[in-house]
Amino acid sequence: MYNKALAAKKFIESKYTGNPKTAIILGSGLTSIMDELSNKVEILYEDIPNFQISTVKGHVSKLIYGTLEGKEVLLMSGRFHYYEGYTMKEITFPIYVFKLLGITNLILTNSCGGINLEKVSPGSIMVINDFINLMPTNPLIGENDERFGERFPDMTEPYSLELRKIAKEKALKLNIDYVEGTYTGFMGPYYESKAEIRMIKAMGSDAVGMSTVPETIVSNYLGINTLAFATITNMATGIQKMKHSHENVVEMANKASVKLAIWIKEIVKDL
Repeated sequence: MYNKALAAKKFIESKYTGNPKTAIILGSGLTSIMDELSNKVEILYEDIPNFQISTVKGHVSKLIYGTLEGKEVLLMSGRFHYYEGYTMKEITFPIYVFKLLGITNLILTNSCGGINLEKVSPGSIMVINDFINLMPTNPLIGENDERFGERFPDMTEPYSLELRKIAKEKALKLNIDYVEGTYTGFMGPYYESKAEIRMIKAMGSDAVGMSTVPETIVSNYLGINTLAFATITNMATGIQKMKHSHENVVEMANKASVKLAIWIKEIVKDL
């Protein structure tokens, strides 16, 4: 893993001159922030050594270097999912590369289903403050490489209190409504059953999706400060009365991404 990540790092660094400290991973439909970047350099995933490509509609497989509010950033347009057939190590490989590139702040975004009707509804943006891993494994399984991190990483604060404080201050300044809550990572690729949603709700989850948790685990393992936003694009099975549609998810995410892009721009100013 270390040598593979090093090869990817060297290739990426050959494509731009700069020293970004913040990386942003975009979920389904959350692409409007790409339009906010200046001095862009686009790198196709397929050209980066050991990178995978995204096979999901709403994800474009490219890494973008640029400046956002005067700050250098790396932006992943398209992420990898366990349900695509990739291993957990392959899903989270970019996070290892980010570490070697000197990234210290990671902003994760996703589109997901809402569970807690007292908190969320379609169009809500949730600042994730904790997670539940319902995927059948996690990316740290296997031999540990001490060059990356300790064998047993702590998960007391998976989402940085300091970054969440900045996010809340910026939301107040911009008059952006948001909620905070727990996100559950589900394997997919099917939308959860009504019984599964009842179980996840009983466990204390406010929203459910098919990403974000693996990246969170690895970013904490690597010591990268992490902030995550969940865009509620639909209510979960048994809560909403209609059947699920990925097209509807992307459409709702596109609408919400405009507001989220404005919010993230303000946050990046203080990083």
